[in-house]
Amino acid sequence: MEETSRTGWHPLLCDPIGEREPRQSGGTSGTAVHGERGKTMVIDKGLGLHAFSDLIATSGDYIDCIKLGFGTSTLYDEELLTSKIRLARSRGIRIMPGGTLLEAAIRHGVTSSFLEQVCKLGYDTIEVSDGTIEISRQTRTELIRQGLAQGLFVYTEYGKKAAGFRIDLEMLAATAYADWTAGAELVSIEARESGVGVGLFDHNGQCNDNELEQIRSRFADLDGFMWEAPLRHQQLALLRSLGFNVHLGNIQPADVLTLEAMRRGLRSDTFPLEAAEVQEEAFYYMI
Repeated sequence: MEETSRTGWHPLLCDPIGEREPRQSGGTSGTAVHGERGKTMVIDKGLGLHAFSDLIATSGDYIDCIKLGFGTSTLYDEELLTSKIRLARSRGIRIMPGGTLLEAAIRHGVTSSFLEQVCKLGYDTIEVSDGTIEISRQTRTELIRQGLAQGLFVYTEYGKKAAGFRIDLEMLAATAYADWTAGAELVSIEARESGVGVGLFDHNGQCNDNELEQIRSRFADLDGFMWEAPLRHQQLALLRSLGFNVHLGNIQPADVLTLEAMRRGLRSDTFPLEAAEVQEEAFYYMI
């Protein structure tokens, strides 16, 4: 009898491309992710508890991290917020407040209070960014180390949220290497939640292939980057350019299964061409 998956489907139908490993939960803060399967980070801009629970139930196996976007964490009722955090963590999904909230804490001089509340609420991850404000290299490094000292996973973000921001290759390299050295696990490339007119994407949301190729040429290993790509055609472009295990962020909750299907070759955009050719040839000889 042929082996089947835990859902009863033949394994070849669950992952035709054959590059997706089961999601790994747990780990230790500061542990590098290089060589692991491609991560999916979801942006939650205000889901209620029922919608959040449905997201976890339907897509939890394919989500690695959830970000409660911008500064929305402070707007929730505390019981609702902690319920969402507990639900995510119960499935081995990391969860973090948006980097903008930490930037607000920096501006108002309350970073210690921010970190204390993050830990009290049960978050296990933070994002260190300067998309809205300017912070020094020293401050950025200190924030990464403070997060690690609190037992948190630390992601960082490169780029500005202002429309028209473009990637400076050498600044990206300097920032990323310094962040990784300080202990950051992943460096996200800014694209906002819109994916339009920022970073790698032009005012129509199309990927700048030349910039992407320059980044690929500059770095021997891209596993330490997460690419914010909120639009499906952007996700597809990065999957085709960087492989099915590229780390992708700012994924809309409704798009998690679609993205996972594309990663596995279960959508026409990424259907394994060689498999399609074999099937077509076999059908030809059958008739």
